[in-house]
Amino acid sequence: MPTINNAVILITGSNGGIGTALVHAALARGAAKVYATARTPRTPRTWDDERIVPLTLDVTDTDSVSAAVASASDVTIVINNAGGLPSTASMLEVTDDDLRQTMEINFFAPVRVAEAFAPLLTAATGAALVDIHSVASWIAFGGAYSASKAAIWSATNALRVELAPHGVLVTGVHVGYVNTRMAAHTDDAKMEPTDLASAVYDGIEADAFEVIADELSAQVKAALAGPIEALYSQLESDVPIA
Repeated sequence: MPTINNAVILITGSNGGIGTALVHAALARGAAKVYATARTPRTPRTWDDERIVPLTLDVTDTDSVSAAVASASDVTIVINNAGGLPSTASMLEVTDDDLRQTMEINFFAPVRVAEAFAPLLTAATGAALVDIHSVASWIAFGGAYSASKAAIWSATNALRVELAPHGVLVTGVHVGYVNTRMAAHTDDAKMEPTDLASAVYDGIEADAFEVIADELSAQVKAALAGPIEALYSQLESDVPIA
């Protein structure tokens, strides 16, 4: 069973609100080292903790991912947190470029990171791979964004089955809005990044395959077993019969 105490953790997208909270929460739980990765990582002085190792990592670039694997060869836990919202256009209006960019950062990139670090994780003791999903994995909003999150959810399920025989825990995290810059556009209820980080590490240490971090995600997951109209009220409107 993975534990955070004495673990060596690599976190993608560590400069953002969720990534920063994950870094600090790992240290508070006794992590031996945290690789805080980003395209332009913060300086060690900015982090102000010798256990934090800033590491350049562009998750959309294969060479950058390979370099990170070489630099972080002692890693025991990888957290795929980096993601983005390039476009909120509908599926009927999204451009090819925006669609590809959305899938690149939210699907291809975390799969690339998982593949690259898998040999290190399978060789480690108490290893874990964590993919930060979204409630959008289960309910369509935001056009291509939901499609990309549904895709990484499916990939996480496949990775979980493939890595389980090697003793690697694969945990998928589902959450709605989090109080970060990415959710600044809405006044809906938001989870605090620190609370999400605690839920993630609680899940890892409980050997959980899924972390349902907030009530919205719990409600949507429960509704998946019901009729599709339960999730999409717009489908219940009367449609004239020809």
